[in-house]
Amino acid sequence: MNRSDFHTEFGNAGPVVLPVIHVLDEAQAEKNVQVAIDCGCPGVFLINHDFEKEKLVPIIRSVRGKFPDYWIGVNFLAVTGKIAFPILGDLQREGVRVDSYWADDACIDERRGENDQVEASEIDLIRQQSGWNGLYIGGTCFKKQREVDPSQYGYSARLACNHMDVVLTSGVATGHAADLGKIETFRKNCGETALGIASGVTPENANDYSDDVDLFMVATGINHEGDFYNINPARLQQLMTITKR
Repeated sequence: MNRSDFHTEFGNAGPVVLPVIHVLDEAQAEKNVQVAIDCGCPGVFLINHDFEKEKLVPIIRSVRGKFPDYWIGVNFLAVTGKIAFPILGDLQREGVRVDSYWADDACIDERRGENDQVEASEIDLIRQQSGWNGLYIGGTCFKKQREVDPSQYGYSARLACNHMDVVLTSGVATGHAADLGKIETFRKNCGETALGIASGVTPENANDYSDDVDLFMVATGINHEGDFYNINPARLQQLMTITKR
C-alpha cells in the first residue's frame, strides 16, 4: 500500500498509532478499546498472547458487536496468514468485519530469489481465495522469528513489498526499540510502501522514527508500568499528541 494512501485512510500525516491490546477476556478488551477511542486513536489490534486463537474468535465477535464502526485489527499469535485468512474470511461472511490482519511472520525468505518466495506466495493465494478483503500487515526481520543478518535487511524489505500492504519490522524483542539504522534501511528499500514498527515505541522516542515510519503498533510503551494488559490513557494521549504535530 502506498504510504500516502495509508496516511489518507487514517486521516493523519504523521505516524498512525494503533495500540495492541493483549486480550484477557471480553470485558478487558472492550475497556481498552474504549480508552483508545477516548484518546483519539483510529483503531486497535487484538492479540491472544495467553491462550489459543480459537478463544479469541468469540471475543472478536463480541468486541465488533460493541464497536460496530471502529477499526479493529487482529493478530493470532504465531499464526501466519495461511491459517488466519480462512478464519477471517469466515468471519467476514458472518458479517463480522476485521479490518486488518497482522502476522508476526510473513514468511519472507531472503535466502531465496524474488520469484521463489514459496511460502509468502502460498499465503498470497490463500488470502485471495479466502475472500477476506482487509489490510495485511506482515512481520519482516521480526522479533522472535528466524534471525536475519543485518546485511540482508534491505533485500528482505524489498521482497516484503511484493506480498503485503504494510511492511512491519521490530526491535530484537518486545519492548525493545528498533535500531535506527535498521529502520533507515527498511525505509530506503520499501520505497513508497507503508512501513510500520511493532516494538519499543514510546512517547520519549517516537520523534526518532517519525520521518521514516508510517505506523506505530504499541503496547508496553503506552501501558501502565508493569502492566502488560491495560493502556495508560496519559501515555497514549502523549504519544497521540506527538504524532499529530
